[in-house]
Amino acid sequence: MDARLEAIRDTVLARNPGEAEFHQAVVEVFESLGPVHDRHPEFLEAAILERLCEPERQIIFRVPWTDDSGRVRINRGFRVEFNFALGPYKGGLRFHPSVYLGIVKFLGFEQIFKNALTGMPIGGGKGGADFDPRGRSDAEVMRFCQSFMTELYRHIGEYTDVPAGDIGVGGREIGYLFGQYKRITNRYESGVLTGKGISWGGSLVRPEATGFGTVIFTEQMLRTRGTSFDGRRVVVSGSGNVAINAIAKAQALGATVVACSDSSGYVVDEAGIDVALLREVKEVQRARLKDYAERRAGVAYVDGGSVWDVDASVALPCATQNELDSGAAARLVRGGLVAVGEGANMPCTRAAVSVFQDAGVLFGPGKAANAGGVATSALEMQQNASRDSWTFEHTEARLTDIMVGIHHRCAATAEEYGEPGNYVLGANIGGFVKVADAMLAQGLI
Repeated sequence: MDARLEAIRDTVLARNPGEAEFHQAVVEVFESLGPVHDRHPEFLEAAILERLCEPERQIIFRVPWTDDSGRVRINRGFRVEFNFALGPYKGGLRFHPSVYLGIVKFLGFEQIFKNALTGMPIGGGKGGADFDPRGRSDAEVMRFCQSFMTELYRHIGEYTDVPAGDIGVGGREIGYLFGQYKRITNRYESGVLTGKGISWGGSLVRPEATGFGTVIFTEQMLRTRGTSFDGRRVVVSGSGNVAINAIAKAQALGATVVACSDSSGYVVDEAGIDVALLREVKEVQRARLKDYAERRAGVAYVDGGSVWDVDASVALPCATQNELDSGAAARLVRGGLVAVGEGANMPCTRAAVSVFQDAGVLFGPGKAANAGGVATSALEMQQNASRDSWTFEHTEARLTDIMVGIHHRCAATAEEYGEPGNYVLGANIGGFVKVADAMLAQGLI
């Protein structure tokens, strides 16, 4: 790493102790930026990196609620508004027991660059709570969401900060959050949240967008080598919204997705995952993958273990951060891996990324490959602002154009900076330069 950047990096890490995920995200970006500062010394003079690494606002609050037995529960809520240079803060809310400030900051930091790569006018932010909606009744989830929004509402707005969903926050949670926002503010401000229901301001394709976008980006990478998803054997981690829609899109392009996972284990379905059955099990029944295996002939269920033990030519990690380590990466490479597209945020460790790059595997980092979700959220904001509703076909075409554009931007930037095919460098530099130029233009704020 450039010595000038090392000093800034060390200061950032020291100022944010104990936040391992945030440290990982910062270091990964810094490792790409030496060539940029050689060309643009003005970025160093204006302390762009120091300013980017310090959120503009960090909000931490108590969330009290009562469970169905009447017991008072207390959780902690977060909203980190990281960067406002390109537009209102934009990024999801995550409800999961693992959520703490370091995870929210890592997600928000990544979101700055991801949002910039889309070309849409949106800044970077993220939020959530250490609340686990799994196993909770609808009434308990509603009471939690209402309490969460009772504090959050004062910090958000369609021109200020626009949250969406993430792990643990789907259509049910967005509905409860929006209802409480509307109740408190006495405004039907559709653009304040994205991921809404279609009948009340949501956008077609938004539920599919992150998974679809990951596959579209990966398809573009494959095309640079004269190939495609057609006939490919694919493994996907996770079985939530992103994973299910990545499976659906990959199989629509001719691939066979043979495995997916949840926190309990994974299934191997050599005939190809039955997407309709998977949706029913995971989205309707909120059940486990074991139930999928019990209802479909010829499917093997592996309790525990790693889905990355299954050979494939394309891997789509769509579960959570740091789920795929260097050992798993090496196994996948030995099994004939050609490409990886990150559907989750930072699902591959830094060591795993090095294994893939050293082996010549095409690697699409999450800030580029999974940007389809936030891009379609921005399209939802457009529809809300114009009181309009687009068709599925029109919205999917816009999503496809955006993902193809992100791929082109990453590939062209990597080429410009002397590392063709390095999508990590291309995504980091491409996103950084766009935000840095805007910050310079707007002065020291």
